[in-house]
Amino acid sequence: MSVTVNNEHGTIEISNDVIATVVGGAATEIPGVVGMASKHQVRDGLNEILNRENYAKGIVVDQEQEGVVIGVYIIVSYGTKISEVSKNVQERVSYQLEASLGVQADAVNIFVHGVRVQNDD
Repeated sequence: MSVTVNNEHGTIEISNDVIATVVGGAATEIPGVVGMASKHQVRDGLNEILNRENYAKGIVVDQEQEGVVIGVYIIVSYGTKISEVSKNVQERVSYQLEASLGVQADAVNIFVHGVRVQNDD
């Protein structure tokens, strides 16, 4: 699927993989986010942190009437305030979608799939 953006010059179609890459990059920039998690951990067999090429497995993009609803599956760092990290991810993802793609997010839903202890090795 893709998201369609209409403007005065015509139509732009943006694939969900592109949106997932932008969203995943924005989410992982937030302090306290260790990485992205798979939205279907059992089916995908992924219990580890997703790399940039697999961000689409940790992002759900649903096109609604006037915008999109984004689901972001993350793993946070132990000792961080999960509500604050989640709020920062929501704000950053909304901003980055608008700035990079011209897509307005109706909602950015955060799903915390795990907490990891960071090793300072």
